Amino acid sequence: MTGGAHRASSVEADARRGPSDAVGRAGDPAATAAPATATAPATPAAPAPLVVAMLTYRRPQDVRAAVPAFLAELGTVDVPGELLVVDNDPDAGARDTVEGVGDPRVRYVHEPRPGIAAGRNRALAECADRDVLVFVDDDERPRPGWLAALLAEHARSGAAAVVGAVVSDYERPPDGWLAAGRFFDRRRLPTGTAVDVAATNNLLLDLGRLRPTGLTFDERFGLSGGSDTLFSRRLVAAGERMVWCDEAVVVDHVPADRLTRAWVLRRAYRSGNSGARAEVVLATGLAQLAVRARYVARGLVRVVGGSARVALGAVTRSDVHDARGRRSVQRGRGMVAGALGQVVYEYRRQG
Repeated sequence: MTGGAHRASSVEADARRGPSDAVGRAGDPAATAAPATATAPATPAAPAPLVVAMLTYRRPQDVRAAVPAFLAELGTVDVPGELLVVDNDPDAGARDTVEGVGDPRVRYVHEPRPGIAAGRNRALAECADRDVLVFVDDDERPRPGWLAALLAEHARSGAAAVVGAVVSDYERPPDGWLAAGRFFDRRRLPTGTAVDVAATNNLLLDLGRLRPTGLTFDERFGLSGGSDTLFSRRLVAAGERMVWCDEAVVVDHVPADRLTRAWVLRRAYRSGNSGARAEVVLATGLAQLAVRARYVARGLVRVVGGSARVALGAVTRSDVHDARGRRSVQRGRGMVAGALGQVVYEYRRQG
């Protein structure tokens, strides 16, 4: 681990020395010469080099389940760590739940500015003196060995970022059309594979490598989604490596209200929209015009191809062709809209 292992060793050494070493051994003249009323000043504990950051917004049930699950993983590794819960609810609704856990490894912070990018940036700001930051979501649960696998791949690869796997667990089984469309299937890659884009739902960042880049999450994407896409693309563009770790698995709980055709097609549209917008932002000057034109063309190809597949699905009565065709159409429409500057605010809040 870059930097983390050194600080971890220092913290552990301090713990082994104990209080007697701080004030002198029994019988030492330097120690006995002090007045009886004198006490050595307390030395504040060194901050834990490892932070697991969980962002939350009005999901009290998820927080109650997620906090002990991630704390259990912190207890399986040798590096001192803490769980940082960033509450993006303007009413600070998670405060009592988190502070009521009563574990010194849990820290609560309130970030009232709306948007997931603001919450992610608050996590970065809270880790100014830390070595490693791992982002997770509040609706996820780690599989045993998740954190150890992330840290091992970080130490082995020396990469600035390590991306773990996410698998879905459903509140109720998805219907045949949703299953055929594979809407909740996520990529799996061999460990060590270099990647150029990642979400923050299972992402380790080496803060010592990140800080010189000056990167933060673009808050223009805070209510639309996509700030993690842009952040990770910029990290790689800055010359840093990002690698996959397939053994570091978290399980994403998919509630019943997401297991609908309307929800998955809206998500496909938003994903295409934010992805195109991120590519436009990455480009500069006249290159932005080329990126916009390319994404309009790519989006239209998806719309035409997806429509043809929907038609094929109607003729053959195939859920696979119908579902995947409709997903392609919606993603293509979102790409065209994003390339032309339209923004889909998936996380817009009332008021």
